Amino acid sequence: MAENPIQTSTHNSSPGLVQKYAILNTVGERLIGILDDAKSDKLCVLCHGFRSSKEDITLCNLASTFVQEGLSSFRFDFSGNGESDGEFRYGNYQKEAEDLRSVILFWRNRGQEVVSIVGHSKGGNAVLLYASKYGDVPNVVNISGRLALERGMAKRLGKNFVQEIEEKGVVFVKDESGNVEYQVTRESWQDRLNTDMKSAALQIPETCRVLTVHGSKDEIVTVEDAYDFDKLISSHTLRIVQGGDHTFRFHQKELQQLVLHFIKTNVQTRALM
Repeated sequence: MAENPIQTSTHNSSPGLVQKYAILNTVGERLIGILDDAKSDKLCVLCHGFRSSKEDITLCNLASTFVQEGLSSFRFDFSGNGESDGEFRYGNYQKEAEDLRSVILFWRNRGQEVVSIVGHSKGGNAVLLYASKYGDVPNVVNISGRLALERGMAKRLGKNFVQEIEEKGVVFVKDESGNVEYQVTRESWQDRLNTDMKSAALQIPETCRVLTVHGSKDEIVTVEDAYDFDKLISSHTLRIVQGGDHTFRFHQKELQQLVLHFIKTNVQTRALM
């Protein structure tokens, strides 16, 4: 794993020192991330959503909020996304959870206490899968994550995508101009279908406190998924942001305060135990 920052720079939107790091995952790919350093030994790791990056506005806003409250944070690109090495793959849920594992171990080896993992959208799936497998981070925040992974594909891939992928083995997803944005292979499609978020939710230990935040008007992932997570996860807090969409475009401050309160309250409670 990389031992030093690959770049140090200042960031006008953050009151702390901002540093860029490269961390190797288990297959030797570099995961590029940004440390917003509040000079604290407590660290929150932030995970982006589908075809997004560490520069996602929700992650940047959370990082800035955390630093102002004395919490460091690290936001990174999953392999195949943003600046990180690797090829983008549809699905890839378990690998992204393992990317997160590599990041957490890196910071622990540097003396940081990872007090929370926070994921937006598909990143929410990554933090929940991580918690179900490792259960060693006390606070888990799922923002707009999807429970029923069999849903939502036709909207992205087209209503006849199943027939096409069965016949050709691949679907090419194009933008409005007809340019190919990414491809979905039969293998990657099956990867998504075989990722069982219900079982994962049930396997999250009670020692992991989980917060789910979801917008009531989420146009990408139905709010019912959030209510279902609430039924399945043993130590769970559910917060529905009324009027919020999938990206909380007009509700960023409310989202930040909900996440910050959850993390700070639980960190303080653990300190008193």
